[in-house]
Amino acid sequence: MVSSTYTVSLQGAEARLVEVQCASMAGLPAFHMVGLPDKAVSEARERIRSALNALALALPARRITLHLAPADLPKEGAHYDLPIAIALLAELGLLEREVAANTLSMGELTLDGRLMPVAGCLPAALTAAEAERSLLVPADNGAEAAWVGAAEVNAPATLEEALHHLTGKRPLPRVRPGVTPVNPGRLPADLNTIRGQERAKRALEIAAAGGHHLLMTGPPGQGKSMLARAFPSLLPDLSPAEMLETAVIRSVAGNGAVPAVSATPPFCDPHHGASQAAICGGGRGAGPGQVALAHNGVLFLDELPEFAPRTLDALRQPLETGEILIARAEARMRWQSRFQLIAAANPCRCGWAADPARACSRAPRCSEDYLGRISGPLWDRFDLRIEVPPLTAAEMSAAPRGEASALIRERVIAARARQVQRWGSGGLNARAGGTDLEERAAAMPEAIALLSRAAERFGLSARGYHRVLRVARSIADLAESEPLDSSHMAEALSYRGPGGPWGA
Repeated sequence: MVSSTYTVSLQGAEARLVEVQCASMAGLPAFHMVGLPDKAVSEARERIRSALNALALALPARRITLHLAPADLPKEGAHYDLPIAIALLAELGLLEREVAANTLSMGELTLDGRLMPVAGCLPAALTAAEAERSLLVPADNGAEAAWVGAAEVNAPATLEEALHHLTGKRPLPRVRPGVTPVNPGRLPADLNTIRGQERAKRALEIAAAGGHHLLMTGPPGQGKSMLARAFPSLLPDLSPAEMLETAVIRSVAGNGAVPAVSATPPFCDPHHGASQAAICGGGRGAGPGQVALAHNGVLFLDELPEFAPRTLDALRQPLETGEILIARAEARMRWQSRFQLIAAANPCRCGWAADPARACSRAPRCSEDYLGRISGPLWDRFDLRIEVPPLTAAEMSAAPRGEASALIRERVIAARARQVQRWGSGGLNARAGGTDLEERAAAMPEAIALLSRAAERFGLSARGYHRVLRVARSIADLAESEPLDSSHMAEALSYRGPGGPWGA
């Protein structure tokens, strides 16, 4: 007879069901594995042999064949160890075949039989719920997998515990779901810890309210990075649906340093030396990059012109569509990548192009060359573009601390609630389509006239025209005003500069 159990193959953020079949027959002792396994899966034979030896068990002197179906689906990773061991134990008669067939499992085995945490337990839990099977995962993955709630999740720490649970000798309790709290050391700074720069703080509030992309330029040392890192403190918690979307991507990525399930919006700040594959995704299996890990959160790019121009231009697709397609010879993956882009840049390489006393000898040409590394189409995708001016020591010490992030966050939440009423669930002004925006933005005729004059004078593109209208709508929502008047439009236009080497 053939014994079977189930596991999953991770294809991007999707977990495909895989049947693990085991058969033993008379013949020369051997352990063959078929079904397109990669090197890590093939090496499971030795890990399982050693783990069984730790339980005082040995493989029979028979010909054992292990098949991973469907055969044309690539199988990668060490999470196949536990399901292979379960299928083998069922074939040896150590547990009932029916119990093994009703179980979906994943986990990496050590040589002494311990179960190591693996990536992708959250999408595996979704697949287990759809297949109406119980789920076995390593103890460290239990709270993450149980968050789905629709499948029974048990989390053994060792192969021995898994065997005793499946045989009914010592059943494991059902794991309770858990939301990982944010490490206090990673909490965002409060805006009131930053003195001065009230205009920049106002721009951050508008960006948080409407989901807009923001670019800050200015000389070094004026607080651009601090402002950006405080930005997450203005954002509301993720909804349950957003938490699930975000957690699935992080679960597949397998970055144990980042909580898999959290209500806090993700904040990713890659170094400007990061490769295009690290930012956008790729590598073996076309895995997620920083843009996917920032889904439903913030992607902060400090020193924006220092990033490779090719990498920056690759951001244009996810900024417009909210997803990124990674196409490789061996894999083709589509990752959700709806994030807010917050960027900071010096005006030139030396940073002091606007100060004649401190600028280098190449000013102002150096500024045009430096900012020219950012393409015009990418520059045009920033809804808000502001200058962060230099402050003297006296101005900084005399500047008030301003409002706390908690107070601003309340206004942001109220403004987003108005947008949900207008656009529907998950709707933000920054995502509104051009036609819907013009029909439902409730802009007064004088406001539209002001925008039209500005578009003609500064040469705004159609994209720029609609982005100004979206920002003005967010300003009106923060003011709790349904009509969008000329004062809201004038403030929105004031955040449209600087225009860089390409004008508006």
